[in-house]
Amino acid sequence: MIYVALLRGINVGGNNKVDMKELKKVFEEAGMSSVKTYINSGNIIFADSLHEKEELPAILEAAILVHFNLSIKVLVYSFDEFQRIAASIPDNWTNDQDMKSDVWFLWPEADDEAVLEKLTIKPEIDRVNYVPGAVLWSVDKECVTKSGMQKVIGTKLYKLVTIRNVNTVRKLLGLMEE
Repeated sequence: MIYVALLRGINVGGNNKVDMKELKKVFEEAGMSSVKTYINSGNIIFADSLHEKEELPAILEAAILVHFNLSIKVLVYSFDEFQRIAASIPDNWTNDQDMKSDVWFLWPEADDEAVLEKLTIKPEIDRVNYVPGAVLWSVDKECVTKSGMQKVIGTKLYKLVTIRNVNTVRKLLGLMEE
């Protein structure tokens, strides 16, 4: 089965530095195959047929802890799950000079449509959708600082998400399809 692992909080602001070549090796040593990394923010595509999907985060978190001495949370999606989330992103959502569009991937304890009630959504500015496994958010770049979505930073909920822009999500899906 093909999976994507999304690591939370590595290589951000000079903290939790993780070399992607080393990370690839760590995944291989943990028994994963066909391992590919994408950009420096903790996106790893891999194959595994020995474990249940629910076992993989603990295996990978333990391997990262042993190798890098970092306690990093790992979120794992199967190809089908990731494809469904990516397909839910409206085609006109981009991440460019005019628009900021992100996917907030949710840990299981936050993965429920009720998560929207914990967000400060300004309907006149924010475009927000829940899909199982993620919250999709888009805002015009000129309105980013006015968005209520930034208020999640520092909250309990913020620790239960890892965010990727839509360009990265689309690229990861393409790599998984290869």
